[in-house]
Amino acid sequence: MGYELIAAVDLGSNSFRLQVGRVVDDQIYPLDGLKESVRLAAGLTSQKLLDSASQQRGVDALRKFAERLRGFAPGAVRAVATNTLRVAKNAPQFLLQAEAALGFPIEVIAGREEARLIYVGVAHTLPDPKLQQLVVDIGGGSTEFIIGRSFEPLELESLYMGCVGFTSRFFPDGRIDKRGMKEAELAARTELHAIVHSFRETGWEAAVGSSGTAKALVDLLELNGFATGDITREGLEALRGHMLRAGSMQKLQLAGLRADRIPVLPGGFAIMSAVFKELDIERMTFSEGALRLGVLYDLLGRYHHHDLRDSSVVEFVRRYQVEAGQAQRVAETSRALFLQLDPQADAGEDADARMLDWAAHLHEVGISVAHSSYHKHSAYILANADMPGFSRMDQGRLARIVLAHRGKLERVQALAPDSQDWKLIFCLRLAVLLNRARDDSPVPPLSVHADSADSSSRRRASGSKPRR
Repeated sequence: MGYELIAAVDLGSNSFRLQVGRVVDDQIYPLDGLKESVRLAAGLTSQKLLDSASQQRGVDALRKFAERLRGFAPGAVRAVATNTLRVAKNAPQFLLQAEAALGFPIEVIAGREEARLIYVGVAHTLPDPKLQQLVVDIGGGSTEFIIGRSFEPLELESLYMGCVGFTSRFFPDGRIDKRGMKEAELAARTELHAIVHSFRETGWEAAVGSSGTAKALVDLLELNGFATGDITREGLEALRGHMLRAGSMQKLQLAGLRADRIPVLPGGFAIMSAVFKELDIERMTFSEGALRLGVLYDLLGRYHHHDLRDSSVVEFVRRYQVEAGQAQRVAETSRALFLQLDPQADAGEDADARMLDWAAHLHEVGISVAHSSYHKHSAYILANADMPGFSRMDQGRLARIVLAHRGKLERVQALAPDSQDWKLIFCLRLAVLLNRARDDSPVPPLSVHADSADSSSRRRASGSKPRR
């Protein structure tokens, strides 16, 4: 069942943003949004810990968002977190507070997944998506680069450089001088060396910028007469001269310069300047589409049954030469067992049932590495590979279930006794045993039930013995 309104929450390294969209057929029309300048990356200490002030700013912002999201169904909201929460060591503790404040789960997404979602958002706003286009999205803690045609990304990369970190590192105390600018651009160009060759080999016909830094630069160049409508190499040089003459962010006088952009402008500018030089760009247009819009379209695809995660699972089965017949047998058996434990999972798209199905199809990917202890290899691949559509938490959960499908359960004892994952692990373990013959002979009748009164969530099974 679809929703009339859906919402995306972006926990960025500089700003937290909420976007609400109205769904009409297969299109999303932005309805309204909220933005809070949280500057999460500025609160990241040298030990990679979020300080208490930045955490409080984040929680306060999410409480405001929760007011707007009151009444939204759980399936109509998707919240994603990006670079700062990828690297912060105390991110799990912060996310507990953040989810309580927002009222919805928050996914920490990997850099390439962030790039993919950005491209999905941008592609839905491009005037001619059939062109092969380079998309650059400079965020607070990372910068994403994508080459795509139509709605398909061809190259996806995420580099650990952003406007918040670069400003604090190269422009301390708001000072803007030639040395700091040169060092910032050199650092950005060094990071870019890792992707320049492959991106130039793939090529593009037009360059597009998205998100806050690109938007700010377009406005500043236009309103101050440095360029018209786009970001240009000449316009950036003119802006550079103006910034260096000012000497500091406090003295910087520019038409259209918003107060919330001043603390991160020099770092964002240096990264964009390096991108233009290293990738030999002369002109870049701006797209309003970005991560939030991409999240909305991805969410739309999920409840319209075009979930990219299903495609990723199919691709992994092919790539790792999983025996598809055996995977399907295990999937069917495990689902039948799960529906006995949770009959309501048969109504609609149940998230736990889908996770179990993915785990069943992928539990043998590790055999491509070695048959011995293959479940450990499977878990490692699923936890660390790029899996488009899956968040890091999705992958962590998938890996945990697969790891526990055989062998000792001590490896997953950290799971809470009442975790739903115990049901999934139970069903997958039993399904693998029941299909050990690896043929299409019928599985013996088996009934299972969960004793809801048992706080340790012990599972009981009765019926024929599994085949050996």
